[in-house]
Amino acid sequence: MLKQHLQFKLSQKLSPQQIQLMKLIQLPTQAFEQRLKQELEENPALESGKEEGDSAEDTFDDAFDEINDSDSINAEDINIDDYLSDDEIPDYRTQTSNYSADENEKSIPYAAGISFNQYLINQLNTVYLNDEEWAIAEFLVGSVDESGYIRRPLTDIMDDLAFTQNIYTDEANIKKVLKIVQSLDPPGVAARTLDECLIIQLKRKEATPSIEMAIKILEKSFEQFTKKHYKKLIAKYDITEEQLKSAISEIEKLNPKPGGSYSGNNRIIEHVVPDFSIRIVDGELELTLNGRNAPELHVSKDYHNMLQGYKNAKDKSKSQKDTVLFIKQKLDAAKWFIDAIKQRQQTLFITMNAIIQHQEEYFLTGDERKLRPMILKDIADKINMDVSTVSRVANSKYVDTPYGTKLIKEFFSESMKNEQGEDVSTREIKKILENVIGEEEKKKPLTDDKLAKMLKEKGYPIARRTVAKYREQLGIPVARLRKQI
Repeated sequence: MLKQHLQFKLSQKLSPQQIQLMKLIQLPTQAFEQRLKQELEENPALESGKEEGDSAEDTFDDAFDEINDSDSINAEDINIDDYLSDDEIPDYRTQTSNYSADENEKSIPYAAGISFNQYLINQLNTVYLNDEEWAIAEFLVGSVDESGYIRRPLTDIMDDLAFTQNIYTDEANIKKVLKIVQSLDPPGVAARTLDECLIIQLKRKEATPSIEMAIKILEKSFEQFTKKHYKKLIAKYDITEEQLKSAISEIEKLNPKPGGSYSGNNRIIEHVVPDFSIRIVDGELELTLNGRNAPELHVSKDYHNMLQGYKNAKDKSKSQKDTVLFIKQKLDAAKWFIDAIKQRQQTLFITMNAIIQHQEEYFLTGDERKLRPMILKDIADKINMDVSTVSRVANSKYVDTPYGTKLIKEFFSESMKNEQGEDVSTREIKKILENVIGEEEKKKPLTDDKLAKMLKEKGYPIARRTVAKYREQLGIPVARLRKQI
């Protein structure tokens, strides 16, 4: 049985303009410049730089008024959503007149060279192989991942060779060819496990007692080595502590990820361009927004003249009217985009200024222990904006400080109370924990229980599991793995 009923539902839907504004706010400086360049190429109604005579604002307003006053075009006849959708986003190339000499580079540099796999293939060309061996070697090289390892079982590779290359071989033959691939540079490439990777590298070195002992340890006692059971290793191989220390020193010089050492992999080199700059002037903090985030835009003079010509024309053809309709769409889009850029600048500056005020003591001293607890909502409440807006600014923007270039989200941290009942930043506790571990006796590293007791003595009563969590977040291994001889 069919029923018909009315249902009222309150929902919030973002307009295309709001979505595009949020995307603009999230972009860091270099990505923002690329977006502007693309926009200008797609919308000829916009030009960059300061226009002589009338201001950009006046020029735009005059042009906009002229087209709205036209007897053949009404603003109401145009649905702005039609040309502000994601399918047709106008772009404007811009620049500002206050660039410094080091801000003129716009292109993102690329690493020169060939791919890592091609680098290995080129080396294979110098090795004598029959047709089948070459096909197997090429397949093995194609199985090498970015770290330089082959992580697939040889039986799987054998099956793939049969199904995809029509090569029927056995595991022994694949191992034989694998040895050839493993002889290529960088040393350790095409290993299947970490210990195999390290052993390959050691065997490429000139033999010494320390290297021979290191190979023996990795081949026969890898698990004991990784667990740092040094006393067991000394007893097993009947060596002195100094001999073991020398062998371990040789292992520590090796590269556990040989693929990572190859630079010619055609990846984009990431260059961080600070979006803000903080300077201390006469004991006061001074915040500036990178000039590349503040472009000057104005309506193209050619478009202005086209509108003027249409207005003065006595006979207006259909093609002329269609052209003016197109121009109006571009001008509407341009007006929104100019406003969005201004709103982006204002949002970035207000947000960062609130962060500086909240963390003033840190920015004046550079002491991370001075970082106050701060969450996104703290800043959002201060500037009366949504938490998601603050998040977009914090997650992708960098600030140049007297203490180096920092990612803004690093200044945010949760809080906990010390013994005096004061709120302290978890970042402050992590810094103290890091210092305590750095000063420990490496032969007897501190366990998480002992670390918790030491922090409590310093006025930070936190549980052992919390210490373990902070230690892991700092990338510090457990006490057993920090042990040294």
